[in-house]
Amino acid sequence: MERRNLDGADNTLSRADLEGLSAAEVRQVIRDGQWTGTSKGHALGREQANIVILREEYALDFMRFCQRNPKPLFLIEATDTGDPEPTMSAPGADIRTDVPAYRVYRDGKAVEDLTDIRHLWRDDHVAFLTGCNLSVDQVMIEAEIPLPHLISESAWPSQYVSNIACLPAGVFYGPQVVSMRPIPKDLLVKVIELTSRFPRSHGAPLHVGDPAAIGIDNLDDVIWGKPNAVGPDQVTAFWACGITAQAVACEIGIPEMITHKPGHMFVTDLAVVDPVR
Repeated sequence: MERRNLDGADNTLSRADLEGLSAAEVRQVIRDGQWTGTSKGHALGREQANIVILREEYALDFMRFCQRNPKPLFLIEATDTGDPEPTMSAPGADIRTDVPAYRVYRDGKAVEDLTDIRHLWRDDHVAFLTGCNLSVDQVMIEAEIPLPHLISESAWPSQYVSNIACLPAGVFYGPQVVSMRPIPKDLLVKVIELTSRFPRSHGAPLHVGDPAAIGIDNLDDVIWGKPNAVGPDQVTAFWACGITAQAVACEIGIPEMITHKPGHMFVTDLAVVDPVR
């Protein structure tokens, strides 16, 4: 049942093969085990989502946690208990098979990465879909914003644990994770104005400038993603990041949380430009 190929080396399709596919087609390719790599560039213009799967006993607290912390955890959808289909954002999809790679946390530690979690799914599981900054890639491309991860196949936004605390809810508390993108100084205002239109995808940056002001002492010391060089004509811009949920899992030592593997998002049918409801 479990698909291997977690590094994507044995994918039967290339990233170029996925260009132009609809969100539903991308999900089918993933479900069929033909793609287990990152979701960068998939179904451009469609909302990509972070995934958090919890037992029902934690679901209400986590929903409150998302509502109190919409910058990192904008709640797109919560499934019905025991139902793996996100009916509002991707009818017909299966949250257990349609993510390129999953990460399983037990007692606050990441214990395994998988590409199929049907054998772990329980009747009391609830899946949460939260917003992702990769969703605005098409918008950035159309606005001619040069970002490393859009230019280079190997590049990725740099992600760090900040000293910005989330507002707690029930058992959930912890720091916000942020993702950094080096932005040309002369385009910073344009980027802020542009991204502020998309609150589902974390909106405008949380912080611009000195990383130490939000607890980041060394930009090379990334928690997820890859380091990005910052040129003399660029400024560091930090966005809230949905991996906050995974940092919180580690902080509180929750008995079980299943998430996407960082960078391996679930692609919804929602258009990025759709109004927030």
